[in-house]
Amino acid sequence: MAFGRLERPQGTQPMSEINMTPLIDVMLVLLVIFMLTAPLMTSSLKLDLPKADAPPPPANKQPPILTIVLTANGEMHLDDKSVKPEDLVKQAQDQAKKHPDTEVQLRADQSVSYGRVADLIGLLQKAGLNRIAFVTDPGAADATEPAKP
Repeated sequence: MAFGRLERPQGTQPMSEINMTPLIDVMLVLLVIFMLTAPLMTSSLKLDLPKADAPPPPANKQPPILTIVLTANGEMHLDDKSVKPEDLVKQAQDQAKKHPDTEVQLRADQSVSYGRVADLIGLLQKAGLNRIAFVTDPGAADATEPAKP
């Protein structure tokens, strides 16, 4: 018979805290996956924006309207008058001071690059005009037809 203590050693106590490290690792991996895949999903769309089948705007009281036209050869027109970008900004600032709710109707030729349209929108927003509408050819395309590349 062996001599020793009669007391039993107690085993390890159960953990009363949750280990958060694996949960945080999984969350960060999912976040990275969503950050990488979200931009790829939106860039795969083929769009032909200038054609639309939209109803005309309502005939009730409308704010003042400026019509800007961008032609295929790069000319810019304000209310059917040829204008330079500097003059357009000055006239847009004057209009924004008089009527801040002025709507700009932008008519851009289909062959005008998106960058040129974006630059024009930036100029108009710096001038203080934030209501910008894109005018399209009504009824020119069937809404069920896929866009052609």
